[in-house]
Amino acid sequence: MTTVDATTRSPLVVACLRITDLHPEVDLLTGAVTRDGLGVGLSPADAAALEHALRIAEAWTGRVVVVAAGPRYIVPVLREVVALGAAVVRIPYGDDASDHGQAAELAGDEHGLARAVAAALIPFGTPDLVVCGDHSVDRGTGAMPAFLAHELGAAQALGLVALTAERAGQTSGPTLIAERRLDAGWRERLRVPIPAVCSVEGAGVRLRRAPLSGALAAGSAVIASAPATTTTTHGTDGGADSWADNQSGSVHIGATRAFEPRTRVRPAPDSADPRIRLLALTGALVAHDPPTVIGPVGAAEAADALIGFLVRHGYLDGPPTPPAPPTPPAPIDPGDR
Repeated sequence: MTTVDATTRSPLVVACLRITDLHPEVDLLTGAVTRDGLGVGLSPADAAALEHALRIAEAWTGRVVVVAAGPRYIVPVLREVVALGAAVVRIPYGDDASDHGQAAELAGDEHGLARAVAAALIPFGTPDLVVCGDHSVDRGTGAMPAFLAHELGAAQALGLVALTAERAGQTSGPTLIAERRLDAGWRERLRVPIPAVCSVEGAGVRLRRAPLSGALAAGSAVIASAPATTTTTHGTDGGADSWADNQSGSVHIGATRAFEPRTRVRPAPDSADPRIRLLALTGALVAHDPPTVIGPVGAAEAADALIGFLVRHGYLDGPPTPPAPPTPPAPIDPGDR
């Protein structure tokens, strides 16, 4: 593996997430914990950490890498993160075989897990910023960000309610402006130098929605797994996920914008009267089709109605041509057998 040169690379922002079942079932008699894959997701604190990482990467024109430790059942959630434009690395943790290694995960050493996260980031280079949730829904200790700051040799600012990027000055590099909640309604404002590890509360921001193109591309994305040597528990990963093949794809995060239709050439108004020309340009003199409710119909009928609308309004030149049916194979001559 090669390490990215810090003098030539773009800023690297890392979101360290804890993905687990948000509503596990606990047996009141035995204390056994049962998790359901349908309940796995991001806690409010982890969702806020990811949104902060995306915003700061946009401000710095940098890259975003998401690191999450957990068994294979967290892969669907990581695909949703990929749809937002971030590179994702999963650290095998817990019991990958049964997906119910709750006891092993909770008994694990968070300092050892911080070392595993730091080792997983080596191929990407030294991060400028690592953003974590202030505490996870299962452990609740909040010690992981401090351990990670120690492993990375970075400054730390924990329990924040706001985190914004400050542009670099003439004599200093970029810094962060952070706010921490205090008693009696007071706020503490900090200027945090980079590299830094920050933990944020699950308040004040809402995780953005993925664009359609990102959601479609994430369906076939391969979630890279860190080498087993970086894990600290008995979990192993024997799947086909490739680690080295996924390190070359650096992700650039840019600002999103609303969809804009393609520009169309319209004929100039014939009248020389400015008022008539304005009415013609705005379409006030054109009889528009009234809204039409189609349905309930099947998927094929709804698709035909949508394509017809696009053709009538000039977005498509004509209905798409269906693909030709496949050619049936030639019959086999009995004498050739």
